[in-house]
Amino acid sequence: MTATQSDRIWTAGLLVIGDEILSGRTHDKNIAQVASWLQVQGIRLAEVRVVSDEEDRIVAAVNALRADNDYLFTTGGIGPTHDDITVDAVAKALGVGVTIHPDARALLERYYADKPGGLSEARLRMARVPEGAELIPNRMSGAPGIRHGSVFLMAGVPHITAGMLDALTGTLEGGVPLKSETIGCWTAESEVADILRETEAAHQACQIGSYPFFREGKVGANFVIRSTDAEELSSCVHTLCDALGTAGLDFTPGGI
Repeated sequence: MTATQSDRIWTAGLLVIGDEILSGRTHDKNIAQVASWLQVQGIRLAEVRVVSDEEDRIVAAVNALRADNDYLFTTGGIGPTHDDITVDAVAKALGVGVTIHPDARALLERYYADKPGGLSEARLRMARVPEGAELIPNRMSGAPGIRHGSVFLMAGVPHITAGMLDALTGTLEGGVPLKSETIGCWTAESEVADILRETEAAHQACQIGSYPFFREGKVGANFVIRSTDAEELSSCVHTLCDALGTAGLDFTPGGI
C-alpha cells in the first residue's frame, strides 16, 4: 500500500429521514451505531442531516451528501406506508426509475407466506428499489435494505439497521480505522485549554476533543484523543498525561 493510499481519509454522510424524528416522537439511535460501525470499517462519519418526509428535501440532501463524501447512508422511509418515500426520492436524486426487485419480491413472498394478508400491495412496496440497485440482507423482518453504488438505504428501526450494517461488514473500501484513547480529569476545561492546544499542535496526526461534565458536585472533563497512527496516539496520550501531572491535576486514563 502506498503512503497516499494509507493516508487517505474515507468519509460517509448520513441522512436520517422522518417527521417522527423531527417532531421528537422518536429518538434517533442510528447515528451512534452507524458512526461506530463506520469507524471500524475505516470510514469517518463526516456529516449528519435530518430531514422530513418531503421528496424535494430528501433529493436535495441526498445530492449534497453524496457529492461531498465517498458513501451515503440513509435511515428511515423504506417501509410499506404511503409516507415511506425514500426509494422514490433517492431514485430521483440518482436520475433513475423505480422498479420491483425480483429477489426482494421473492424474499417478501416467503416471509409473508404464512402471515395474515400475505404479500399485499402495501407490503410489496418494500420490494421497490431504484433501478440498478442491489439488496442488503435483512435477517430480522424480511424486507431488505438497498444499495445503489455508494448509496445505502436502510431501515429506521435501530435493531434492523444493525443487522443490515452487519451484513455490509467488510464489503466497503475504507482507510485505516480511527483509534481513540480517553483521559478524564477533575478540572474545568478552560483551565487546561493551553495544554490541550499545545499537545495537539505537537502531534499533527492526532485530534483532541474536550467533553466537560458536572458530577458529584464537581466540574470535570474527558479528553478524547483520536488518530489513525497508533504510535502517534500513544505519544500524544503520554504527552498530555505528563502535562496534566506537571500542572498538579489528577487525571484518570480511560476517562471518568
